[in-house]
Amino acid sequence: MTPARVTLAMLFFGFLRVALSGFGGVMPWARRLMVERQHWLSEAEFADLLALCQLLPGPNIVNVSIAVGARFHGVTGAVVAFAGLMIAPTLLVVALGTLYLELGHLAPLRRAFGGVAAVAAGMVIAMALRIGVLLHGRPWAIGIAVLAFVGAGLLRWPLGWIVLGLAPLSILIAARTR
Repeated sequence: MTPARVTLAMLFFGFLRVALSGFGGVMPWARRLMVERQHWLSEAEFADLLALCQLLPGPNIVNVSIAVGARFHGVTGAVVAFAGLMIAPTLLVVALGTLYLELGHLAPLRRAFGGVAAVAAGMVIAMALRIGVLLHGRPWAIGIAVLAFVGAGLLRWPLGWIVLGLAPLSILIAARTR
């Protein structure tokens, strides 16, 4: 149930809010914006889009912003959504990088980065659990997800090889089970 009209301003400010919502783990915020709050995408559409964007090179959230922008306003929408996502973090990273050059040797600052990493990991796990619910009733999809987790998380295989191996298998199984 998408809204009647997603404007360029909605795309820009929506992705700007997403960008300002987190450090290193904004995909859960993007999902909340697009699925729960604005209803731009259904839960299944978001999961499919995220899966596609994970196969593409580059950061997933950047790929998602471009794909969503393009869906509603073509190339202009892709540029506007991307700009909304990137402008604030770019300015913030430049400012923080400058501060880090001056204060990076301080122990409290180094400890703070460890805390931020824990928060980001928790947010990624929460999003994975929400998307995992969509695999209910599809044991083959759960099997593919487990194989990807084992390959990437436990065996530390390169992601490119995992995608090259599992994506065609997943597509073939999905095509045969529909």
